[in-house]
Amino acid sequence: MTRKPNIVYLFADQWRRQAVGYANEDPVITPNMDQFAKESVVFTQAVSCSPLCSPHRASMLTGKYPMGTGVYTNCKVGADVMLQPNEICISDVLKQAGYRTGYIGKWHLDLPEKNISDNPTSGAEGWDAFTPPGPKRHGFDYWYSYGAWDDHLAPHYWEDIPEKIQIKQWSVKHETDKAIEYIREQNETDPFALFVSWNPPHSPFDDVPEKYKQVYENNIKDDFRKNVNKNSFMVHTGEEVEGGPDQLAEKRKNYFAAITGIDENFGRILQVLQEENLEENTIVVLTADHGEMMGSHGLMAKHVWYEESIGVPFCIRWPGEIKPGKTDALLNTVDIMPTLLQLADLDIPATVEGNDLSPVLESYTDGPDKTFLCAYPGRKEAIENFEQHGLNNLAYGWRAVRSVDNLYVIHRGYAPGEETVRLLYDLKKDPYQLNPQKIINSDENELIRELEQSLFTWLSKQGDPFMQE
Repeated sequence: MTRKPNIVYLFADQWRRQAVGYANEDPVITPNMDQFAKESVVFTQAVSCSPLCSPHRASMLTGKYPMGTGVYTNCKVGADVMLQPNEICISDVLKQAGYRTGYIGKWHLDLPEKNISDNPTSGAEGWDAFTPPGPKRHGFDYWYSYGAWDDHLAPHYWEDIPEKIQIKQWSVKHETDKAIEYIREQNETDPFALFVSWNPPHSPFDDVPEKYKQVYENNIKDDFRKNVNKNSFMVHTGEEVEGGPDQLAEKRKNYFAAITGIDENFGRILQVLQEENLEENTIVVLTADHGEMMGSHGLMAKHVWYEESIGVPFCIRWPGEIKPGKTDALLNTVDIMPTLLQLADLDIPATVEGNDLSPVLESYTDGPDKTFLCAYPGRKEAIENFEQHGLNNLAYGWRAVRSVDNLYVIHRGYAPGEETVRLLYDLKKDPYQLNPQKIINSDENELIRELEQSLFTWLSKQGDPFMQE
């Protein structure tokens, strides 16, 4: 029997599709990624189904949308949200098929321990959590990870006991070291699947080694994207961002510096695959959980429908099996699990809601003509506000349908009483999303009717309460 392919799945947090050299958009220096893209199929239209950390991760592992996983917002203090042990994840399927499975880096899928105890044995603070061995690790037999903690220069991890492993090193470098160690320890008979979750370039943006900052010291102009609004600087729910527009140039440089650092460490992983003669039989995926606005439309962070937030890099390489090229086929978070399982010739669980896009890797063009996106109010204050008005927070936020050419959004707001807004973007004519068509009547034309009907059909299938209240 032919040995199953190994899988190395690498994803960075808050890394937008535009911020990589081969995209020719942001002025980022990424030589290893650029070369890797030439050897891969590059999905130029990859999106995050819900551009927020925990919802994306749950959907990536299960192939299900957030309404199905219940992970509609981040796993955080004040919200009893977590990936349930009974969900079927790609790691569960791979483990059952005989794979050795590993996970390194940020997890952010467990209930914060502060929701249960004021003084957790593990020492977890804030949104962080130690996930003990067992069903909540979903088949990962090697787990070197943590819940959510943004100290990139002095990270911590747990393994199989609730004792913190404190590290004085940039998290990307350390996690790459552990990934290389894991790869070198693999045997010649069992296939392995390794998932590595780098936290940078997630904020705090200045938590990046000086050597990468120096790359951009005299090597970058403040030529911001055409949709950057320097007069407004807030997150999607309206709170102002500390530092304001005056610090945008510095944040941008540090954001790019972190990506250049990730590129160097990504190159190290590719090198060890080659040295260990694993390159030919290893599927390597390079991607992210969601993007970063970085001043576009006057916003920072994510959780909005703009391309800087929903768009992620996505490159997949399997030498000799996947012919390199580029495709505009839509790829959503929920499509990742079924596609990888099909490439490994494994059955796709009936619970999966995404599409197997392995045929796209042969043709580059054929794929779904539409895909769907969602975001829900998840801040503790917002949830309580809706409850006080007798409303379900899950019926609000925004939902969207994305085609290759268009994005249609319905936004009901993040607080009771906000006006419902319908927006249509022509992504070919208006790639920076500066001139949306505000829709008053969804019967205005055939395109809008078609997009809205497909969106409502999807919402109904999901059991999503959006537009029902």
